[in-house]
Amino acid sequence: MLTPVTSSRPFLYLTRLLPEPVLAALRAEYAFVSEPLDRAPTTDECLRGFAQADAVICTLADPVTGELLAAAPRLKIVANYAVGYNNIDLAAAARHGIIVTNTPDVLTDATADLTWALMLAVARRVIEGDRWARSGTWPGWAPTQLLGTDVTGKTLGIIGMGRIGQAVALRAQGFRMPVLYSSRRPCSSPFGSATWMHRPLEEVLTQADFISLHVPLSDTTRHLIGARELAMMKPTAFLLNTSRGPVIDEAALLAALRQQTIAGAGLDVYEREPLIAQGLEALPNVVLLPHLGSATQQARIKMGMLCVENIAAVLGGRPPLNPVSLKD
Repeated sequence: MLTPVTSSRPFLYLTRLLPEPVLAALRAEYAFVSEPLDRAPTTDECLRGFAQADAVICTLADPVTGELLAAAPRLKIVANYAVGYNNIDLAAAARHGIIVTNTPDVLTDATADLTWALMLAVARRVIEGDRWARSGTWPGWAPTQLLGTDVTGKTLGIIGMGRIGQAVALRAQGFRMPVLYSSRRPCSSPFGSATWMHRPLEEVLTQADFISLHVPLSDTTRHLIGARELAMMKPTAFLLNTSRGPVIDEAALLAALRQQTIAGAGLDVYEREPLIAQGLEALPNVVLLPHLGSATQQARIKMGMLCVENIAAVLGGRPPLNPVSLKD
């Protein structure tokens, strides 16, 4: 039995703790159903929160099911603190007249920068070098020590040429890298940049030296990269993923890395996050990050403030800035 709550302000439920500037902006306008915690909420906590809220801010790791939405009679908007929104049952939201929004654009540069950090780290064996330097056993410089591979002048392959894919491609200009990309539709190369070449997926896989994934998660992209696709890649090529974990068949990737079908991988997301396929952590040619794509103070605050703006618009009777729907 829920304890009734009353307030002259709309009620807001946050599934997670957000950066303080975002919390301050929200506290000024809304009554919190409960204080947000720095951990995943339980199912019961979510049910209680949704049942009392006029608006919800959730994260990509929080499943927003039909059951939750059906138990939310006051709810008008679910603001997803992410670009992706496959965690939300959009059909159920539409049935209940609940608007869903996301946070595009504001995390593009942060995620693109991290993609390049992964690329350079795995190509130049940065993590191995860091561990060795800290160990106290490094004997000093030697000509054959921790030899990596060049990045400059190599071919960059991008799968998914949306906002983040294009931002990654723009950064390739400074490394004199030709860009091949696979996407549903071609896009124009920016003035002054090297030509971006729209190619079939198979061609990108077979020709690129670094392949970076930037597709949303859907039925068509789940396990987009599996054993067949990994076998197409050059044995000297590297795979990078800062999009969604299930885009890669992690078991197939583990086998390909062990068999040296490909040279290495840089991963920020995982198929069964936060679980990581056992064995990946032991491989020296893999860089593993704990989902840091948008993890800069600036990006995370901008994401939160975009949620604030979307909620204010919907509760104020105006169209949201960033609505998402089943057809997106």
